[in-house]
Amino acid sequence: MSTVSAYAATSATAPLTKTTIERREPGPHDVAIDIKFAGICHSDIHTVKAEWGVPNYPVVPGHEIAGVVTAVGAEVNKYKVGDHVGVGCMVNSCGVCSSCQAGLEQYCKNGATFTYNSTDKDGTPTYGGYSQAVVVNENFVVRIPDSLPLDKAAPLLCAGITLFSPLRHWKAGQDTRLAVIGLGGLGHMGVKLGAAMGCEVSVLSQSLKKMEDGLRLGASNYYATADPATFKELRSGFDLILNTVSANLDLGQYMGLLDVDGTMVELGIPEHPMEVHAFALAAARRSLSGSNIGGIAETQEMLDFCAEHDVTPEIEVIEADYVNEAYERVLASDVRYRFVIDISSL
Repeated sequence: MSTVSAYAATSATAPLTKTTIERREPGPHDVAIDIKFAGICHSDIHTVKAEWGVPNYPVVPGHEIAGVVTAVGAEVNKYKVGDHVGVGCMVNSCGVCSSCQAGLEQYCKNGATFTYNSTDKDGTPTYGGYSQAVVVNENFVVRIPDSLPLDKAAPLLCAGITLFSPLRHWKAGQDTRLAVIGLGGLGHMGVKLGAAMGCEVSVLSQSLKKMEDGLRLGASNYYATADPATFKELRSGFDLILNTVSANLDLGQYMGLLDVDGTMVELGIPEHPMEVHAFALAAARRSLSGSNIGGIAETQEMLDFCAEHDVTPEIEVIEADYVNEAYERVLASDVRYRFVIDISSL
């Protein structure tokens, strides 16, 4: 075992504080990684504040991890010391169920092992990327292309794949009228990826205060949902809507923006149950669905796509001791558009 510095939450109300955690020595199929950057995801905040159920404290958050390989197990042949690699939201799965066999480890029928607040196969708790190092099974490590800077690559491991996966699954392309609800850490990646895939992208935001950003990032249109006229103007106007906000919306209003056979995909997970009238679905054979990150192979595909199309997140790099202030700013929507912790500051 090795001891490394980390930032952890000890309760739903206490600030994150600096501590130490233990990492296992690399086994035959493990990759040891010196973490360089870790993105701050809203999921981190939901988890440490117990908004998705009471976690197993202490929680070391962080599932947007970019770093450099420092050691590999004796049987590892995918990676070598010095490689630029990433770790996303999972560090293991059963490997044998139909989901895992199909490359959909995120939907593992026996339960994926998540990067933090989970229990690893050896019975120990998992700790995330707000730490100096991590040891991960080689099958849950992805290669970061040389053209992607590590600080900008980090948010792709959650925010990037969370948007890429539904765009691929619903076959978004040049004929797709795509709407992205919310222009935040997730939403701005939806705009960038959708534009790179050739979609006609519209942003649906409460106000027009971020319109200049949205158009710069690749949107063709930008609408304020606080204006009731927006829902009349855009009725039946989209094939695919990606909802990236974690607040409870009036889903009936938004479902009305879908054309026949259109789909709305839930990506931001609200704290409370969602409600939608069945007529909003039946009136135009619309679908309401959800999507959860992506499998390992698809995550690698996403990284390669981003490298090829020069798609990277908009980030603000911070030092580790700023993490609590960063959380407050995320909750106040005061970041454009992803905080990334410089782990060297630990």
